[in-house]
Amino acid sequence: MSKTLIRGAKVLGGDAQDVLVDGETIAQVGTGLDADGGTVVEAEGLILLPGLVDLHTHLREPGREDSETVLTGTRAAASGGYTAVFAMANTFPVADTAGVVEQVYRLGREHGYCDVQPVGAVTVGLEGRKLAELGAMHESAAGVTVFSDDGKCVDDAQIMRRALEYVKAFGGVIAQHAQEPRLTEGAEMNEGVVSAELGLGGWPAVAEESIIARDVLLAEHVGSRVHICHLSTAGSVEIVRWAKSRGIDVTAEVTPHHLLLTDELVRTYNPVYKVNPPLRTERDVMALREALADGTIDIVATDHAPHPHEDKDCEWAAAAMGMVGLETALSVVQHTMVETGLLDWSGVADRMSFSPARIGGATGHGRPVSAGEPANLTLVDPAYRGTVDPAGFASRSRNTPYEGRELPGRVTHTFLRGRATLMDGKLA
Repeated sequence: MSKTLIRGAKVLGGDAQDVLVDGETIAQVGTGLDADGGTVVEAEGLILLPGLVDLHTHLREPGREDSETVLTGTRAAASGGYTAVFAMANTFPVADTAGVVEQVYRLGREHGYCDVQPVGAVTVGLEGRKLAELGAMHESAAGVTVFSDDGKCVDDAQIMRRALEYVKAFGGVIAQHAQEPRLTEGAEMNEGVVSAELGLGGWPAVAEESIIARDVLLAEHVGSRVHICHLSTAGSVEIVRWAKSRGIDVTAEVTPHHLLLTDELVRTYNPVYKVNPPLRTERDVMALREALADGTIDIVATDHAPHPHEDKDCEWAAAAMGMVGLETALSVVQHTMVETGLLDWSGVADRMSFSPARIGGATGHGRPVSAGEPANLTLVDPAYRGTVDPAGFASRSRNTPYEGRELPGRVTHTFLRGRATLMDGKLA
């Protein structure tokens, strides 16, 4: 079995230490360790984190391989420091059966750049009318524990209640895309001053907040777990904070783009800024940052949503919603949370590895950097500054809102069970 010595890295941003990896496992953590004939990675000045875990990724395969495949998506994940991603169910066909989730799971194992855990659909065809094969997907080889109709809201309260009751039996979680459909008909951006001035259909904050309020009460009623996808408003933060104070089993995620970008960017009419939920106001952005810092929001999830060129390079009204995010997520979090003093690197490890692994049940991921643990690791150069150039992305799609923007930090190495998937910034 191969050995790798990571020499002089700041583990979770703390003191410099050596980490010896032997095969798939961390063998030793200390100072002055011997490489014992293995590969040496000089890591002075670099931050060593547990491999990142993304609870919300769109890999598009099967059905939309023109946007992304499991191979290209996991290569993008490794480039961004991720060792595990949860693949959303809105594929073609929809991942609403054991057969489809097993297909995605096996594709992930075959390509090997990171672990792929399929997310199962809550309802058949994402249509919101009939529960999908939740039990069969859980009992399949994929072992699905997270279910979501992401892209659509489970807006029927009775269906949502039944789903929460069903997954409670095996410790699963329903991840809700909180969007009341009747309040967002024809909506193209955040409802507010900018939408009024531009004459674009407004997407009110209450469309998100009303669903979250309903669902935390349903979760409390049935004693089950609910997870809120891509929370985006200050009001949503207050509802989740209130629910947690009551002991309701709710977790929530925020995307990197909602930590940085605002609806003012829509004035450009550049469809790269069109996303679901929409970019909100500066007040919302600040509230989201504070909530991520204090733990009201549990994790950062990318909502990596690749689209082909023709679906974004068009007029605003016709453009698809979504942004790629795997390869820039850690840089945005460093910029918005670490450099502002809201989180230290230990906090980043919690929000981007420990907690998402715990919520999704990603065995072997989100573990401490200590002897005997799986060697799922990420090295980051926090001093790096660079301009985002999507031409260099590993993702098949290029719809990033950060093109030409300077961001800090760069992932230099990613290790999946001791094997380098990214070495010196290049895919292995």
